[in-house]
Amino acid sequence: MTQQSIQPSTTAEDAGAGTRQPAGRSWLDRYFHISERGSTVAREVRGGITTFMAMCYILLLNPLILGTPDVEKSTLAHAGLVTATAFAAAVSTLLMGFIGKVPLALAAGLNVSAALTSQVVPYMTWPQAMGMCVLYGVVIMLLVVTGLREMIMNAIPLALKHAITMGIGMFVALLGLVKAGFVGKGTGGPVTLGVGGQLAGWPVFFFCVTLLLIFMLQARKVPGAILIGIVAGTILSFAVTKIGGLTDKDWGGATPDLHGSAVSMPDFSLFGKVEFGGWEQIGGITVGMIVFTLVLAGFFDAMATIIGVGTEAKLADDKGRMPGLSKALFVDGAGGVVGGVAGASGQTVFIESASGVGEGARTGLSSVITGLFFAACLFFTPLTQLVPAQVAAAALVVIGSMMMSAAKHVDWSDRSVSIPVFLTVALMPFTYNITAGVGAGVIAYTAIKAVQGKWREIGAFMWALTAIFVVYLALTPIEHWLGVK
Repeated sequence: MTQQSIQPSTTAEDAGAGTRQPAGRSWLDRYFHISERGSTVAREVRGGITTFMAMCYILLLNPLILGTPDVEKSTLAHAGLVTATAFAAAVSTLLMGFIGKVPLALAAGLNVSAALTSQVVPYMTWPQAMGMCVLYGVVIMLLVVTGLREMIMNAIPLALKHAITMGIGMFVALLGLVKAGFVGKGTGGPVTLGVGGQLAGWPVFFFCVTLLLIFMLQARKVPGAILIGIVAGTILSFAVTKIGGLTDKDWGGATPDLHGSAVSMPDFSLFGKVEFGGWEQIGGITVGMIVFTLVLAGFFDAMATIIGVGTEAKLADDKGRMPGLSKALFVDGAGGVVGGVAGASGQTVFIESASGVGEGARTGLSSVITGLFFAACLFFTPLTQLVPAQVAAAALVVIGSMMMSAAKHVDWSDRSVSIPVFLTVALMPFTYNITAGVGAGVIAYTAIKAVQGKWREIGAFMWALTAIFVVYLALTPIEHWLGVK
């Protein structure tokens, strides 16, 4: 998933609230304002299906990221993760359709899932991690209701917002490379190429072919390039496995195959497993920073994505105001709660919604269609077993590369900007910690601006944020100094 770099100037009350509905229309037309926005039911259905096809890869990627053992070393069931991902996407997108009434679809944010995997799950049980997810969703909803969301967005420098997007993109790409076996733990250094400095085995080959194919399709501007690439890579791997007689040993695990029927009942084993508390072992400051990291991961890009897609749909004016904006932002925040309860990570608006807009979607009816397709996927979980993890991992690298497009908005000749951006982007993957990257960027930005005598450019919020990150990054020596440890 990638996001637009469009920044709204306001989150004014929903425009057009008093517009009269045309007489003689069906209830469907009146409810979703289909005729008012120059659309038709057929266009909305086509747009909803197109959006689903453009983003259904999330059903493969989110379980791939989250399918790691928690602190108690209990591996999450793949079927449960797929069900949770499909269910949360369906509920969140349906809410956007019926409440926000705009053509926006939601699903598990890979940035949030990456933060959960690297910074939450290693230290908590899965229910506790989902409790964190619920908390971050509640925080975002409160920020929307109080109007603080826009104030905070305006307080953080634009360059750092782009840096956070790029840093998470690099982090997601690294996850994909590691999952595919293209990057491994080194012996003479921290990491190495493949295993022992060499690429070997069919799974890595399928990853490379899938990755190149998706890149080539994107270069040709082929719609649905990611999905097409995954399907093609899966077919190739399945054919080679059958013809070449590849075994579980060749795959380094279970051979991708369809075991039994393609249809099954949903596995809701992760649903409702949410706990609040029991975080004493990691400390209150760390808990606060984890919630803050999750908020950051799903905070900045959602509004820009909503405005970007709304502008393409000709729903937003030149000041970023559009019908249902406040409701859409609230539903996006509620996606964190929905995802946490479902056990699927926080849900956020996908830029792939623009593909449906390109097919004519202008209303929430298209989101309802997309949500219903995600709901239907609850019964086809076994099909995901056909897709090798290495093939799906290629999409993570592609998405990471797409998020790096924000680099074009950074003035690299200005060292007061380029240094904080570099530290943010580099340290997220290098430390395997999103918070560390954001913290280094914020501290560097404040320090450089201060030494330049540009105190007023920093702002009170950035000063406070810098102090928090200094405490977070220096927490261990501070605790020793205070005699806490």
